[in-house]
Amino acid sequence: MTSISLPTRAATTSDDAFGPGDWLLFLGIATIWGSSFFFIAVALESLQPGLITFLRVGLGALVLALLPGNERRPVEAADRSRFVALSVLWVALPFTLFPLAEQHINSAVTGLLNGGTPIFAAIAGTLWFGRSPRGLQLLGIAVGFVGVSLISAPSLGEGSSEALGVALVVLATMCYGVAINLAAPLQQAYGSVATMGRVLALASIWTLPFGLWDLRGSTFEWKPVLAIAVLGMVGTGSAFAIMATLVGRVGPQRASFSTYLMPAVSLAIGVTFQGDHVSPVALVGVVLVIGGALLASRKVSARSSDPGSV
Repeated sequence: MTSISLPTRAATTSDDAFGPGDWLLFLGIATIWGSSFFFIAVALESLQPGLITFLRVGLGALVLALLPGNERRPVEAADRSRFVALSVLWVALPFTLFPLAEQHINSAVTGLLNGGTPIFAAIAGTLWFGRSPRGLQLLGIAVGFVGVSLISAPSLGEGSSEALGVALVVLATMCYGVAINLAAPLQQAYGSVATMGRVLALASIWTLPFGLWDLRGSTFEWKPVLAIAVLGMVGTGSAFAIMATLVGRVGPQRASFSTYLMPAVSLAIGVTFQGDHVSPVALVGVVLVIGGALLASRKVSARSSDPGSV
């Protein structure tokens, strides 16, 4: 798997304690992805949702295309449809839904709801990929659902506009859940960075029409433009390369734990810089979501060869 390596320390094994370099990558990816919803909110100050999505995807694809050593072997015919599906479910559709949702709900709530991704990944693995959860995994799914419900409840009670925002985020998160399961074999076959580079390139094509359409209602202002530049180049392109490096150093299971910090990062940034309001009920919900995600991502007992979904 092609990745950006840190020369200061050799890669850990799956049982080693995190070293300084591992923690840097771990906290870095949680911070980058957790702040994405804040940058979307800033970009919405003068840019329309479709343009935000296209610029984010296009800049991310450009970063990965220029990444040194990003070798790509030809895609086998049987995998082409999988790459197309992944480009829609992992990028084009959810990246379109998030800015649309943030026209109705704040960035903090959006980030809290996105914390349910491991829950939906476990459910998708059960329904479509033959990975039946057992024991604590089942408990984790149930706890996580309660948490998502508690996060959603205050916004749902505010009226149809905020309810629409919640529904869009939940749909985007469900897309992520399916995509995570679909991506795993492609990443193993072609490498994480190369896979994501192809996915972003395809998604740039799918999101171009919406981006051109939303040029009409967008105006140039430096702050939103800089926000989308950071979101695309750092929060999308560079972030996937960093995550690929972390997976190579500590394994996919422990690397995925960085997503559990994202709601906390999103909450802190949204409240501090945007003045977002989050109800106490939603805070209880995010605790349950994180706890449920930790349980849902556990490996099943040694008597079964079926791993957790995340």
